Amino acid sequence: MVKRRKRKIEIESKKEFRYRGLTLEELLEKSIEELLPYLPARARRSLKRGLTPRQYRLLEKIRKTEKGKAIRTHLRDMIILPEFVGHTIAVYNGKEFQPVTIKPEMIGHYLGEFALTRKEVKHSGPGVGATRSSKYLPLK
Repeated sequence: MVKRRKRKIEIESKKEFRYRGLTLEELLEKSIEELLPYLPARARRSLKRGLTPRQYRLLEKIRKTEKGKAIRTHLRDMIILPEFVGHTIAVYNGKEFQPVTIKPEMIGHYLGEFALTRKEVKHSGPGVGATRSSKYLPLK
């Protein structure tokens, strides 16, 4: 005889964001030095060496502007810190500025990771110099 248990299905509300066990509010309270142990190794090493003057100017600009207003920058190597969350930063990809709205999940990543520098390849039909065999299109 097989016993079947009734499973209680509960509707979960949206989970609170946590970054390595810390809430966003706890992350915002910490200084950059206190935040270092929680970041990945590459970001930790970069921040331990200190921000460059250009990165420091961007950080000050982000602190001054209100959320929602876009800030343009060429600094693709800037590490996303908790105080960036909610801001929109337009990152230069080599051709244009791509707006990136910073979400809590982006903390510890670089700005350049979210503004891609290469286009996705979209192939069309065969070109002028195509051979007979490459012009073959299978019927579906």
